[in-house]
Amino acid sequence: MKDVAARAGVGLKTVSRVVNEEPGVTPDTAARVQAAIDALGFRRNDSARLLRTRRTASVGLVLEDLADPFYASLSRAVEDVARAHGALLFTGSSTENPRREQELVLAFCARRVDGLVVVPAGDDHRYLVPEIDAGVATVFVDRPAGRIDADVVLTDNAGGTRAGVAHLIAHGHRRIGFIGDQPGIHTAAERLRGYREAMADAGIDVRPQWYAMGPTTPQRVQAVLASMLSGPEPVTALLAGNNRVTVTAVRVLSGRPEPVALVGFDDFELADLLDPPVTVVAQDAPGLGRTAAQMLFRRLDGAATGTSRVELPARLIPRGSGEIPPSS
Repeated sequence: MKDVAARAGVGLKTVSRVVNEEPGVTPDTAARVQAAIDALGFRRNDSARLLRTRRTASVGLVLEDLADPFYASLSRAVEDVARAHGALLFTGSSTENPRREQELVLAFCARRVDGLVVVPAGDDHRYLVPEIDAGVATVFVDRPAGRIDADVVLTDNAGGTRAGVAHLIAHGHRRIGFIGDQPGIHTAAERLRGYREAMADAGIDVRPQWYAMGPTTPQRVQAVLASMLSGPEPVTALLAGNNRVTVTAVRVLSGRPEPVALVGFDDFELADLLDPPVTVVAQDAPGLGRTAAQMLFRRLDGAATGTSRVELPARLIPRGSGEIPPSS
């Protein structure tokens, strides 16, 4: 650092401010220091920085499945915020397994990350209390923490589903089906609640055969949807509880002679290019990730007091499949 200061003709404190992206340096001086850094190949000593600040400039992100486009968008937003704060992001997928979630969280803590953003797979997060008490800032996203009070950023899942079902009702449907994920998952339970509320608001009695919760494997969704489309009171429309259900439903419905209206929860790639284009209730995945990461860094900077709960709205995007009238 002394060599950089001598080459740039500035003091050590000025070099430190430029390296650590602190205010108080003019653009011309910062450019001169950066040129000296580039010429000398200077690299910040993060070990020394850790000893001085007791911060590692790293955060951990635990989510369900990085291969899922929804979580990929959320992860990218968290990474962008972390990078803007000079922090490195470590990411791991829990695959909806509470034990795997805990393993990842504690592994990140063992590596002394400054904070965590967690999409919870389990419903008991008391194992995190010692880490939070030790100063690891923690924000939950997409689903709330279980059995502890913690910062959380959510989508209005029930409100989004109510909007999707109300849209189908407005186009003449009364027999509307709902296929959701495992009932123990917070988002799945909230979407089922929104479905029930929208049907009740319209004075429609929901038949037990019109809704189903469980694994979203293609085989199960195909079987459940086939059952809903047969029998004495077949559904004329479907609200799909997530993008995996929607994709399977598109495949099943495309082979039927009579059209069935479809609204999917979560947007997905090429949804607007199908025939008909798929109407969706879209979450703001980047917004969830960005808001959670910003909340995390506010807490790391000491600007947050108490715990916060933020709920972002979902947005109905009509494209065609949800506007098909009932055929019978």
